[in-house]
Amino acid sequence: MGSERSGWWRAPAFVVLCGCSIALITYGLRTSFGLFAAPISEGRGWSPEVFALAIAIQNIVWGIGQPFAGAVADRYGSARILAAGGLVYGAGVALMAVSPTPAAFHLTAGVLVGLGLSGGSFTIVIAALGRLVPEEKSSQAMGLATAAGSLGQFAFAPLGQVFLADYGWQGALLLLACFMVLVPALAVALKGRGEARASDGPALPARDAVRRAFGHGSYLLLVAGFFVCGFHVAFITTHLPAHIADVAGHSHGGHAGVGTAGPAVAAWALALIGLFNIVGSYGSGVLGGMYSKRVLLAGIYLTRAGVIWLFITLPPTRTVVLLFAAAMGVLWLSTVPLTSGLVAVMFGTRHLGTLFGIVFFSHQVGAFLGVWLGGVAFERTGSFAPVWWAGIALAVIAAAIHWPIVERPAPRLAAVPQPEG
Repeated sequence: MGSERSGWWRAPAFVVLCGCSIALITYGLRTSFGLFAAPISEGRGWSPEVFALAIAIQNIVWGIGQPFAGAVADRYGSARILAAGGLVYGAGVALMAVSPTPAAFHLTAGVLVGLGLSGGSFTIVIAALGRLVPEEKSSQAMGLATAAGSLGQFAFAPLGQVFLADYGWQGALLLLACFMVLVPALAVALKGRGEARASDGPALPARDAVRRAFGHGSYLLLVAGFFVCGFHVAFITTHLPAHIADVAGHSHGGHAGVGTAGPAVAAWALALIGLFNIVGSYGSGVLGGMYSKRVLLAGIYLTRAGVIWLFITLPPTRTVVLLFAAAMGVLWLSTVPLTSGLVAVMFGTRHLGTLFGIVFFSHQVGAFLGVWLGGVAFERTGSFAPVWWAGIALAVIAAAIHWPIVERPAPRLAAVPQPEG
């Protein structure tokens, strides 16, 4: 009986289910923050740049902490770091509601939530599933975890809007923080580090694995390209509601215009991104197991450039906004299973948390700049247009960066000669 129960508890399907549930909660909640930009700024009497800087700090702290959290998960297993991250994340969200000054808000929404995300986010889940799930199923499992984060976005965006309407922004934040208590319980299923694989090669200390990665040109290209993904995702998540509100304020309404329905359209746009990203993320995980990951990534970034260009040049109607959200949803986090999969192809899974964490740091540097520059651009020009155009240019550059990546295991580190005597 005991062995059966142990087998059920460690079954890959159950491990994937718990990992996906963590990704759903932690990523989904975070994507609702854009809905709070205007209510918090108006409620506290702050400029929009205060909120933008807090989310920018959150992104960069998340990025800085991610390689370290990944290294802890690689060495000791993912369960503890996920549980601790979830608790810190929940505390940060709750304290956002009672932060009386911009400095306090930057500490809670920025530093605390960022630290919580580094330990409790879907990136740790992806690395855990890469190790705990059989190798032939790992690409699909990574896609499922990413898709679950998108399902969280689909669920939490309208839920956050309902909480805002019914309880105000402070009550909404406190209610959302309560979801984090589920993360430590779910994390128990992700205990352990998994079995070593032949593709992992000889065991190396984390320091040597990082040195090997930074000596590999394709890994550096991957690091550079993922910067662009962070720029796009963070800018759109944080500033799309404000962009829609700005468009609504300048439009005449009409039967097809955004008009006074701006907040509702914004919430549904974020939700649609999440809904369609379920298809995009899982689909990219499946396709990444069949076709070239670098070619798929180049195609995703090039398509993003076209979708953004259409969005900012077409008339700002409800239909255009929602179609943009659906199209971006397919392309949203479909980069994640492909990018993490390329890291696993190059270096195996033994240090996947650490090495993908470094790639993700680049993502978060892009996220910091996307969020912060969006706030600065709107403050100084009254428009987000400069950052939209920058996003198009960066997408084209990212497509070019991914094309020359070599999609095979990286050369092993040369043996270090031992001193004589």
